[in-house]
Amino acid sequence: MAKSSSPISGIADRYAGSLFELALQSNSVAKVETDLSRFEELLNGSDDLTRMIKSPVFSADEQYKSVVAIADKAKITGLVGNFLRVVARNRRLFAIPTIIKSFRSIAAEQRGEVTADVVSAHPLTAAQKSELTTALKGVAGKDVVISAAVDPSLLGGLVVKIGSRQIDTSLKTKLNSLKLALKEVG
Repeated sequence: MAKSSSPISGIADRYAGSLFELALQSNSVAKVETDLSRFEELLNGSDDLTRMIKSPVFSADEQYKSVVAIADKAKITGLVGNFLRVVARNRRLFAIPTIIKSFRSIAAEQRGEVTADVVSAHPLTAAQKSELTTALKGVAGKDVVISAAVDPSLLGGLVVKIGSRQIDTSLKTKLNSLKLALKEVG
């Protein structure tokens, strides 16, 4: 798997690797993944929280107190609770979304899985997810875990990304291609 050379990616990979090692030692990889997902849901559901972790305007102490309060209120304790405190103390909260993604990637690789990022115009049904998982397993040659997102601007179809491979069957892309082809003709 090709690694990104961005500074945030490097920081995230190091933090995620350390967290994974601690989780492995304490035999709690699944619990850590669950707690990270819960924090990610809080992050995705709150523009204020997102702003707080990304903005350099907030002091380290303000970020720390905020993260401690949020983690305590959400009952995110143990390894992930302590990890969030360390990340906040070290002024690395801006990297949390990338750390979570990197942790998932490391955990999936350890289980022999690959993650497929799937963006669709409408939410996928359970049957569609199951069928897509089966089809992608044949392509990837490994168990596939789908990370689904919705983007109504696609109009229809899917955009699937597994590692560095991307399959784009969206109507938006097809219409853009048709538009370019018509411009070349006319």
